[in-house]
Amino acid sequence: MEKPVIISIRGVQSTSPGEEDVMELVTQGVLEAGEGDLTLSYRESELTGLEGTTTTFRIGKDRITLTREGTLNSEMVFQEGEKHVSLYETPYGGLTLGVRTRKARSDLSMAGGDLEIRYALEVDDEKIGENSFFIQVREPNGASLELT
Repeated sequence: MEKPVIISIRGVQSTSPGEEDVMELVTQGVLEAGEGDLTLSYRESELTGLEGTTTTFRIGKDRITLTREGTLNSEMVFQEGEKHVSLYETPYGGLTLGVRTRKARSDLSMAGGDLEIRYALEVDDEKIGENSFFIQVREPNGASLELT
């Protein structure tokens, strides 16, 4: 089962204490129920700098996987208390990233809901920043799109 949704995203990236880069976006996407998981997909825009890329969150019982395909290709696995290593491919080359998840929470269902991910990024076991996603998913029926 697949249905169109409105996705409100607030991304925060901190590379040094007290310095935050905040990105907020409201876009259309697709929510789909699979076997034991949900997928949430949307097309990136020029605003995010990833135009030509499709982002998909696969929400499972104990992990959330973010996949990007297109201009940029990557897969990041978020599992609380765990570190996963992945390849981050850009048009300029690839790099290996460590993702150490602090929080991966979802109350998402086919009726909508929220998703929160907090994680540290590492390159060669060296922390390069703290990031977070706060995502709200709503049916496109005029429901509130306020970010919390």
